[in-house]
Amino acid sequence: MVTVANHQGHNLRNLPAAAADGLSVAELLTLPSMVDATVLAGTAGLDRVVRGVNVLEVPDILPWVKPNELLLSTAFALTRVADSDQSGQLTRLIRDLDGRQLSGIAVTLGSGQLPAEVIELADELGFPLLRLVDEVAFDEVLADVYGVLLDRQNQVLAQADALHQAIATIVLGGGGLPQIADEVSRLLDCALLITTPDGRVLADEGGGGHHEAAKAAGLFHSSGRLLVERLRIGLQPAPDGERGGERGGEPGGEPGGQAAMTAIVAGGVDHGRIVAYRQQQELPPGTVQALERVAIVAALTITKELAVSAVEGKFRGDYLRDVLTGQLPVDDVVVQHCRSLGWDIDRPMVVLVAELDPTEPSKPGAPAGPSVVHRSQHERFVSAWQQVLRARDKAAPVVGFSHEVVALLPVRSGDQARMVAELIAAVSGDRGGGRQSFSAGVSRRMVEPSQIATGYAQARKAVSVGRRVHGHGSVSHFDSLGVHRLLSLVPDTAELKSFAAEVLGDLATEAAEAADLRVTLQTLLDTNLNVAETARLLHFHYNTLRYRISKLERIVGPFTTDPHLRLDVALALQVVQMRGL
Repeated sequence: MVTVANHQGHNLRNLPAAAADGLSVAELLTLPSMVDATVLAGTAGLDRVVRGVNVLEVPDILPWVKPNELLLSTAFALTRVADSDQSGQLTRLIRDLDGRQLSGIAVTLGSGQLPAEVIELADELGFPLLRLVDEVAFDEVLADVYGVLLDRQNQVLAQADALHQAIATIVLGGGGLPQIADEVSRLLDCALLITTPDGRVLADEGGGGHHEAAKAAGLFHSSGRLLVERLRIGLQPAPDGERGGERGGEPGGEPGGQAAMTAIVAGGVDHGRIVAYRQQQELPPGTVQALERVAIVAALTITKELAVSAVEGKFRGDYLRDVLTGQLPVDDVVVQHCRSLGWDIDRPMVVLVAELDPTEPSKPGAPAGPSVVHRSQHERFVSAWQQVLRARDKAAPVVGFSHEVVALLPVRSGDQARMVAELIAAVSGDRGGGRQSFSAGVSRRMVEPSQIATGYAQARKAVSVGRRVHGHGSVSHFDSLGVHRLLSLVPDTAELKSFAAEVLGDLATEAAEAADLRVTLQTLLDTNLNVAETARLLHFHYNTLRYRISKLERIVGPFTTDPHLRLDVALALQVVQMRGL
């Protein structure tokens, strides 16, 4: 539809969003009706995008214009705008039009001229002023511009339709997110990633090396998480590599290129993001619209996979729960049934239990959340563990229960701590993208399947005690709990605090001097009261340490000669270290 300034405002319509790429003013000058036009000023703005055409026929044009429009006018109309103080009125008009992000103005002047002040201002603003050939009618310009825009729109719609048909065929043929990502990447010739809302990659495809370029541009953390918080919904310039290096990406990446992102939403629930990226060049026209169509199909695919996974997961989870709790004694029949479920439990393993750390409850009267909500943190937590562990060992059981995730990890002798640490790091990543911290407990190494129930009990004890001792985000191995296993059995934390205060006196406070003296006291106990070794470890002069020992005995008593007091002091120091209190 042609927009003319003296039409009624409520009847105005924009071109469909698919034509949003438009064409530049420079491209406009190659159209038949514009090829003989002269650029009077604003050559720096010839890259401005034109997405529509408007005609100036009334003095109060500003309420009728929209961004990215080319304004057509005549010398007569401009004279009506500036019927007095022509130069001042026209410079204000040019400044106002530039402020409203118009693409430029094209005029037929006949024998007239624009004031020099107007041309100087347009050059300063980079606002294109074009002089049309007097013989060119406005309808010719309108027909040429909208003809090109509509052609481009048809191309975009045809591309989007072909893309929609291609991914619909994939889904109807039983394909999933990896196949969708592969096809979209091929059609758009770009890197294509489908991720969870926090950036964990579910499917990706390189698209002619663009994926590696995306990593170099700093779109990924070193843990492999896509930094979705650095992108916004829609089309945007790709982030540069230097900024990515601050967040763990490869520093020194080449700048340039474009990225586009859209959300995957179904039933008001945010299921993830789709991101397209091209290195050092623009994405194809209509990429955002194409991604929005892909997001619809991806949402259907994800919800279908979640529904199937929920049914399968409940059956598998119920069976594994019986094994873990000892209700189902593990024999050869159980081992074989686990194999039929895709699990191998007849090998050396440890049981790992992971629990999300509790968060602060919402305050009364807090504003309501957004209309689009995330899947529950626990669902996302379970999915993260399943994705990470299956990528490493598809035969390792991992299930989510109401408040915890349980995994049976195959380990080699002497390599348990490293393997668990790598797995924890892969799940937690950089803890960005809205991820919640979690604590984990690990059992002793089991060599027989019949030990699984015992290992599960050990892992649950480890996560409970570890959180109480080390606070949120702890990773505790059952073998390293030591005396804290006993201390954790005391339900009254006030009693533990009272015991520590009675034994340690002023050393139980949070003062810096008290903390420093506790380090000295703990080191003395660790070295079995070897003064020379303690002085070496703490980098103290021997006489300085002797003075500190005297000071400590004045506070807590003769711990160097009283073994019973020494035991009380050692326990009290362990209580003070329990952050969970």
